[in-house]
Parts: sequence; C-alpha cells; structure tokens
Amino acid sequence: MVSKVELDEYDRKILRALQENADFSMADLGNLIGLSHTPCWRRLKRLETEGVIRGKVTLLDAKKIDLGVRVHAFVTAKNHDEEALSAFEAAVQSIPEIVECYSTSGDKDYILQIVINSVEEYEQLLRKTLLTLPNVGSIHSTFSLKQIKYTTQLPI
Repeated sequence: MVSKVELDEYDRKILRALQENADFSMADLGNLIGLSHTPCWRRLKRLETEGVIRGKVTLLDAKKIDLGVRVHAFVTAKNHDEEALSAFEAAVQSIPEIVECYSTSGDKDYILQIVINSVEEYEQLLRKTLLTLPNVGSIHSTFSLKQIKYTTQLPI
C-alpha cells in the first residue's frame, strides 16, 4: 500500500508551479511561491525523496512527430489467475507504442492507450504483437477522432 504524503500550501504551490514548468530556477520558483532559495530547495528535495515528484520530462506534440493516431484498446484476458495476468502486464512493458496500460473493472480487463503513425500501422501492431501477447482473449479497439482535453497536471 502506498503511504500518503502530507502536503502544506507551500508544497502544493511548488507542485502546481512545476506541473506548469519544470524548468524554473530555484530562485524563480522560490520567488513565485513566496519562499527563499534554501527552504524552497529543501521542500523540493523532500518531495522528490518521498516520491511525490517521480521525475521531470519534456512533453512532445505527437502529431508533429508523426504519431497522430491514438488508439484505446480494450483487452479481455483468457484467464484471471495471478500468473496469467502478471505475464500480460510484464509483456506490455516492452511495447513502446503502448504509452499507458490500466487494469479495469467491468467486462474488459485492461485498457491500453496506444500512439502510432497510422491506422495501417496499428493493424500490423495488432496482428503481429498485441494479439500474440500472453493471456489475450480479445481486443476491441477505438480510435480517437479529436483530442478535446489533454493535461498531465494533477488537480492539487
């Protein structure tokens, strides 16, 4: 079980600011949230050490790098024993086109978020890779037509 981390208002300000721009200098971040450099730095290091801040990344525009097709693939497992589910979960880790994978409730066992160049490329990925994954019973795919909202910012 994941332990909850207590956050005060300064911690929340730091996290909100970094979700918008992870490139702030420590001085600029401190000025923005109302703390001097050292207390701000200590709080930031604590948030990193406690795992609240998992990493810093650069967000890319998928369309501009020819990955404009987003697929939501709903997977039904053949078996629901621990070993079979774990084998599927381990196998999806090595497929770069799968950018997210969630275990779900309801009549589907997993939802995969896939980014890819084209519908034709998805068909090849489906036939040659996804349907051959361990424990896959069936896959139902839905293609996004238009992105209405996308954010990586959590509501803190």
